[in-house]
Amino acid sequence: MRILMLLTNPFVYDSRVYNEAKSLIDVGYQVSLIAWDRNGQFKEYENKDGIEVFRVKNNRLMRLVRKKPLQLFIFWQLAYRQAFSQNFDIIHCHDLDTLQVGIKLKKALNRSLVYDAHEIYPYLLERDLTRIFKTYFQRIERIGANWVNQLLVADENYENYFRKIGYRRILPILNTKRIISTTYHPPQNKIFTLVYIGTLSRSRFLIELVEIVGHLEQVKLILAGLGPIGPLLEQKCKSYHNINFMGVVPDKEVIPLTQKANAVVCMINPKDKNNQIASANKQFEAMVAGRPIIATERTRVGEITEQERCGLVINFSKAALEAAIIKLRDNPQLCEQLGRNALRAALNKYNWEKESKKLLTIYASLSK
Repeated sequence: MRILMLLTNPFVYDSRVYNEAKSLIDVGYQVSLIAWDRNGQFKEYENKDGIEVFRVKNNRLMRLVRKKPLQLFIFWQLAYRQAFSQNFDIIHCHDLDTLQVGIKLKKALNRSLVYDAHEIYPYLLERDLTRIFKTYFQRIERIGANWVNQLLVADENYENYFRKIGYRRILPILNTKRIISTTYHPPQNKIFTLVYIGTLSRSRFLIELVEIVGHLEQVKLILAGLGPIGPLLEQKCKSYHNINFMGVVPDKEVIPLTQKANAVVCMINPKDKNNQIASANKQFEAMVAGRPIIATERTRVGEITEQERCGLVINFSKAALEAAIIKLRDNPQLCEQLGRNALRAALNKYNWEKESKKLLTIYASLSK
């Protein structure tokens, strides 16, 4: 059975996509992936642990129009053409910005269609796009209810949203990680070390994090990832001796780097609707590594952190973040207890071994 996945990032670091694809490959499925490399930085074709990756690059027209929504419409056409060169039985659309292509392929080829909602996408659009684009994507999402065979959602909190617009077959699959150890291993750092690996955007409070850590004694920061403020952060980090900006790191290095740190930072804006209901990769990376997390109150990450007693939940402010860092730095026993609680939560509930079984059960039903 052959699966075609569609994705609008270059598939450099996307742990949800990787884990799903790899779990399917491990039981005998063939998985290919059409990704979008907007900046032309990566190979057009790559076999990534058995996942065949075909990257669409921006053509001349896309470079001319510049506006991301307009570029997306062109990507849809290029991805649709690329799909016809593939042989597949099931279409797996990662997020709403690929669903239009999936629906078109289903209509043309009568293949099963999986829609994988990593986020409540219209909530994301409220951040920086006009209402007309939000309305357009909401329409695609409603139309999808008539064509999608199976909806996967990244958090249980998404279910009510999708049921209201007509989806019926809904399965939560969390962005949890594979268990790497059932035993707690304390960090071996002489200097208290924080880590953030992920999307580099202003909404993640990263500029503020760098400014805080840069002036703290006996604190280091490992900062890595890919995103719009990457170059700005890289330049800013050069001003401080205690911050290591690593840029893009391979998927396989994320958990080991997390485990080497003392704590994980996940500062997200509680006013953002998506943050209020969406769990985060950082949370689950911290859990399997056995590390405490600093999270924001009135967010889904903060809610889980409080439930599992696996970190500090604070106000979305520089003062609160600095105080939390100092509290963990100066209280190694607290840091260890929160880390042990994090690992316990991963072992008991939040792990990819449990989530992958649900994914494979769904795919077995679609393959009949």
